[in-house]
Amino acid sequence: MRVFITGATGFIGMALTADLIAAGHEVVGLCRNPDKAAALAAAGARVLEGSLEDEASLRAGVEAADGVVHLAFNHDFSTYMANCADDRRVIGVLGEALAGKPLLVTSGTSMAAVGDGEPAREDSPPARSALVPRAASEEAAFALIAAGANVGVVRLPQVHDRQRQGLVSPCIAIFREKGMCAYVGDGASRWPAAHVSDVARLYRLALERAEPGAVYHASAEDGVSQKAIAETLAARLDLPVRSIPLEEAGDLFGVFALFVGRDSPSSSEITRAKLAWTPTGPTLLEDLARLELV
Repeated sequence: MRVFITGATGFIGMALTADLIAAGHEVVGLCRNPDKAAALAAAGARVLEGSLEDEASLRAGVEAADGVVHLAFNHDFSTYMANCADDRRVIGVLGEALAGKPLLVTSGTSMAAVGDGEPAREDSPPARSALVPRAASEEAAFALIAAGANVGVVRLPQVHDRQRQGLVSPCIAIFREKGMCAYVGDGASRWPAAHVSDVARLYRLALERAEPGAVYHASAEDGVSQKAIAETLAARLDLPVRSIPLEEAGDLFGVFALFVGRDSPSSSEITRAKLAWTPTGPTLLEDLARLELV
């Protein structure tokens, strides 16, 4: 299979590229940065010059492929609302060119509409984008599905290795700047997590299955407590750790306070059964205990 990947030079994208090529597939990666293009080519992929703003390059990538994985997303939280709206546009463009080919759209486990502390499941409906802006990605995906397109959704947890750990990474930067590690209240709020190698394999398995309308959860761990994360980082960074009240979370964590204070576990039971997916990578706390410091 020839697979077109947006975000191919990113954290998950490079891991997926390697996994697909090792499994005998071809990869075409969208890229506009010459430096990153060299790394992608060295990994064995074909580079397609273009960007998310260049709709012609998006269509060309889809038309030349047998399947598509949309990983790219602008994670600049200062323009978050606009980024979510732009992702809806990009998914629409990709969908227009599919012609029956499978497309995997990326979302997050926290996009599932469940009560606080209730595990998100693959069959949990997506939240409304009016309440959760990133849910625009799933709204765009399900609009394509309703129109008969072969589209599936992969909801991500905190994806990690020893260098990057999803939303934990900006928290690490904050802890180092403030000189302490912290959690909110009793620290019982949980984040699901998975090693990047396991996430890459899940994308490949889901693309090979190509089930229209499928939703997958890439959660190797249903939920890791904020307290355990903070304590593990405190030991690795040689910093003190303390609990802070919810009303102080905004001062410490800024825009990330909403995520830190939310209990958002996730089940992957359906995904494991459908794809025979068994995570084997290190846990989040194992990677944080051996965090590569720069």
